[in-house]
Amino acid sequence: MKNSEIMEIDLKYNWHPCTQMKDHEYLPIIPIKKAKGIWLEDFEGKKYIDAISSWWVNLFGHSNKYINNNIKKQLEILEHVIFAGFTHKGAIKLSERLCKLTGFDKVFYADNGSSAVEIALKMSFHYWKNKGKIKPLFFSLQNSYHGETIGALSVGDVGLYKDTYKEILIKNITIPIPENKSEEETQKALIKAREIFEKYHKDVSSLIIEPLVQCAGYMKMHSTEFIKGLKKLCNEFGIHFIADEIAVGFGRTGSMFACEQADVKPDFMLLSKGLTGGYLPLSVVLTTDEIYSAFYCDYTELKAFLHSHSYTANPLGIAAANATLDIFENGKWKEENGEWKLRVEEKEGLSVLEFNKKTSKYIWENIQKFKDLKNVKEIRQTGMISAIEMIDYPWQKRMGLKVYEYGLKNGVLLRPLGNIIYFMPPYIIQQEEIDKMINVAYEGIKALND
Repeated sequence: MKNSEIMEIDLKYNWHPCTQMKDHEYLPIIPIKKAKGIWLEDFEGKKYIDAISSWWVNLFGHSNKYINNNIKKQLEILEHVIFAGFTHKGAIKLSERLCKLTGFDKVFYADNGSSAVEIALKMSFHYWKNKGKIKPLFFSLQNSYHGETIGALSVGDVGLYKDTYKEILIKNITIPIPENKSEEETQKALIKAREIFEKYHKDVSSLIIEPLVQCAGYMKMHSTEFIKGLKKLCNEFGIHFIADEIAVGFGRTGSMFACEQADVKPDFMLLSKGLTGGYLPLSVVLTTDEIYSAFYCDYTELKAFLHSHSYTANPLGIAAANATLDIFENGKWKEENGEWKLRVEEKEGLSVLEFNKKTSKYIWENIQKFKDLKNVKEIRQTGMISAIEMIDYPWQKRMGLKVYEYGLKNGVLLRPLGNIIYFMPPYIIQQEEIDKMINVAYEGIKALND
């Protein structure tokens, strides 16, 4: 079948996410037949570099042989079992590994990032209620995004997603963010944050933040000092600190988890997306024994945390997650005939995070040329996340969409955030592929001046 034939059938039945479907009267949907490594391939054989890791989930490439094999093995043993009153070896293994990796004590499983946010908010509120305190409010940051279910949307601050539903959202208080990473701006923001904490802290359960990078918030990037300062305020005023590492965890910011760079220990850490290497829906809420103990009592006290999802701790997703951690722990990059290759259980070579530093450095050096374009306002980078901010075009002109269309025509998937074009590729991307990704984006932005 041709792409156009598949698109026609698709549009007859499917309502796609984060999309004004009328756009597809002129903007083609790309039907993907298969994918390998960083490449997506449609039904007519055209290939596209997945420069955004398919919404930031893919770490080690599509159809990764090692992850594939682990899922296949699990499929022959156990595909799913209820996780209330039952357990399985994969979940026990993954929970132990995550706790050792992060320093947390307990793992609560869910299906996706938004669900993890909902759980953390409920768990924080419920903790204080079990302690005899009613704290119905939450703090979150200006420009933040935490998902699109009601609770997650409530603690976000991107009007494009939130404004329509303001009448049905839960109560939330927004804390201003620094204009940039400078010490002066950071301190100004923390002074304002202190004022807000002093005014509302008695009614606030928790503060939720995306450490270092607000991804869907137009790739705004913060300093480690800002994160440290917010954590100190939480400690001082008795408010839980929730680190939403759904998008920034698993090496995206340069360290395994973003909080490591700020040397802070949250009360809750939320993980998803890269947790399974981009294969299957799975998320976790990591927390402490101190919080767990507030729910641990005789049933008649009615303090249990009664939250559940049908596919909690699904064994196939767990198998993908364990395989992903295997690659982080045992994977080594070695140069072979001028090309870098990732091998699991190789004894010598660069680790995943070491190779990421090499890759991010190469990307940073090569995006400097965007500064020469008169319609580029700023370039910025944190680890494997790089952003090109164009000038403040009116949103109605949809200039980012024009770059997206240019990218598709030239074999690169670049999904913009307003006037932001960003790169968040799988970690296996090679220098030649980086060159193509950057050059296509450069020419696409440059063409807007013509």
